[in-house]
Amino acid sequence: MRLCIIVPILNEAQRLPRLLDELAPLQRQGVEVILVDGGSDDGSAGMVEAAGFTLVRSARGRARQMNAGAALARGDTLLFLHADTRLPAQAIQSIEQALAAGTACWGRFDVTLSGRSCLLWVVARMMNWRSRCSGIATGDQAIFVTRAVFDAVGGFPDQPLMEDIELSRRLKRRSRPACLRNRVLTSGRRWHGKGPWRTILLMWRLRWAYWRGTPAEQLARRYR
Repeated sequence: MRLCIIVPILNEAQRLPRLLDELAPLQRQGVEVILVDGGSDDGSAGMVEAAGFTLVRSARGRARQMNAGAALARGDTLLFLHADTRLPAQAIQSIEQALAAGTACWGRFDVTLSGRSCLLWVVARMMNWRSRCSGIATGDQAIFVTRAVFDAVGGFPDQPLMEDIELSRRLKRRSRPACLRNRVLTSGRRWHGKGPWRTILLMWRLRWAYWRGTPAEQLARRYR
C-alpha cells in the first residue's frame, strides 16, 4: 500500500509544530504527506515548508483543499486528516489490513475528543456508534479510501459544509466502511465555544436539514 496523508490547514500555526512532529516519522518511513493551505495569514504555510513537507496552496474551503491535495497525491490510498487530529499507534498498519481484507474500499477510525468537559466522552461514544450504524463518517474520524474509488465517486463535493457526509454517501454505494476501533484523538474545541449540548443540538439539526435537502451553503451560514 502506498499511502498519502492529506491535511487541509488554515491558520493552524499553534497546532502545526506538534502535528508536523508526529507526521515526520511517517514521512521518513515512506508515507507521502501533503498539507494544503487555504490562505493562512499566520505563517502556517512557511512553517510547513521550513519543516520539509510538501505544501499545496489552494482556494479556501476544506473540500477544495482536500481535493487539491488528492490531485497531486501519488499514493494508491488516501487518508484525510484534520490538523487538530492525531493518529493512533499502528494507524498505517490498521488501514492496510482493513483494505487488504477486500470487503471495504474505505473506512474511518473511532474517535476520542480531548477537552475539559466530561460530556466529550459521551459525544465521542455517540459519534462512533452513529457512524458504525449508519455507515456515515465525519472528517474528525480520519477518513481513508482507495485512490481509484475516490476518483470514481468524484472526490469531495465542492460545498462549504457536510462534504464528509456527502462523500460517505457516495462511498457507501461502493462498500460499507471499515470502522476501525483504534481511536484518533481529536480536539474538542468545536464543542467548547457554545457548550457541548448546544453544539450537539446544532449539529443534529444541521444534519437533519441536510438529509431533507437543505443546500449546504445555507447550512454553512447557520453553522457560522
